[in-house]
Amino acid sequence: MYKLYLILFFSLFCMSCSETYHIEGSTTVSNADGKKLFIKVFSNDEWVNADSSEVIHGLFEMKGSVDSAVIASLFLGDNCLMPLVLEKGKITINIDKTGVCVKGTPLNDCFHAFVIQKNSLDDRADEVERLEARMIMDGQDPAVVQQEIDKQRAELSREVDQLVKSFIQDNYDNVLGAGMFLMIGHSFPYPILTPLLEDIVDQAPEKFKNNPLIKKYVSEARDNMNGRRMDN
Repeated sequence: MYKLYLILFFSLFCMSCSETYHIEGSTTVSNADGKKLFIKVFSNDEWVNADSSEVIHGLFEMKGSVDSAVIASLFLGDNCLMPLVLEKGKITINIDKTGVCVKGTPLNDCFHAFVIQKNSLDDRADEVERLEARMIMDGQDPAVVQQEIDKQRAELSREVDQLVKSFIQDNYDNVLGAGMFLMIGHSFPYPILTPLLEDIVDQAPEKFKNNPLIKKYVSEARDNMNGRRMDN
């Protein structure tokens, strides 16, 4: 599931006054005890430590301040576990064998709700793959199987696109919208604008379009697409 989060490592800012955050965390992962957790942001093409805490008896805590809400990532040693938003308030983090849950502040709660919905769709996608295998093993006509599976895959793809689009549009004015847009964009081998991303940009307010990272990505994507058209 963490492929979903890779591009959120970019550091994205909202305007605000200095804000204090308080992270309280727990983990049931036995080998985490005695290890250090780090909060890192990606700045000037490198990881920068923003905060850290040692895990003691399954508990850890961090406190600090940020000039504005910022998307960061939680690391256990050198392993990235999960993105989170450093913002004013108390942030709770729970780490277990199934994953990482970050909640407690408005933007983290918003992102957590999105992750739950996306995971549900991922589970349905896995079930479609299992259904295909069962239908084939049951001896059903391969053409019928393909038609049914393609139909279900297309429906799930539409639901994922709508979920992502709604999430970005609901968060055009904060770090989550830009972060999710860049996550989707940078999941491709090089910057491109899919119909979904093009639609999101076309409907976006000027503040979103003028975000330096969004502006850079869109410009590079359009250059790439124009270059490919010329090559063809």
